[in-house]
Amino acid sequence: MTVNMTKGQAISLQKNDGGSLTAVRMGLGWQAAPRRGLFGSRTREIDLDASAVLFADKQPVDVVFFRHLVSDDGSVRHTGDNLVGGVGQGGDDEAILVDLSRVPVHIDQIIFTVNSFTGQTFQEVQNAFCRLVDETNGQELARYTLAGGGAYTAQIMAKVHRVGAGWNMTALGAPANGRTFQDLMPAILPAL
Repeated sequence: MTVNMTKGQAISLQKNDGGSLTAVRMGLGWQAAPRRGLFGSRTREIDLDASAVLFADKQPVDVVFFRHLVSDDGSVRHTGDNLVGGVGQGGDDEAILVDLSRVPVHIDQIIFTVNSFTGQTFQEVQNAFCRLVDETNGQELARYTLAGGGAYTAQIMAKVHRVGAGWNMTALGAPANGRTFQDLMPAILPAL
């Protein structure tokens, strides 16, 4: 059963049977919003990029994005860059796989971001979401949908963080500006 999350809401990544999830997929999806023009509506391709920044004690130690598809320890993997969005018609346009059982113990948070590499704002994006899927069975666990577009070029979408021996996911939905994850670091730090 999917939990439709609101900004700031956290959920536990424990299974219903009390066990812990071992592998999750953070899927991101979006579509270009139609724009009215002289000759009717049209859409422009939008290149959004998903990134996962791995933190240890509030310090970035690794990142997974379209130019570094696998974390140095191999526990986090990006499935590849999508340059246009909307390909899945509601499905994941980009995905980042996290093998929670392999994430090194010193990594305590993984922040998921999405940014417009081409600089288009989220006013030109519709139906943007991130979702967490149990990778072992394909079951969607949680979904966070962006409410409305804005005059910003990035979103700090969600974080997966350690709580005791387990993991939680928190929907962040914080707007930011930047073309790359490096540009977003000042906006990420308050979410840690």
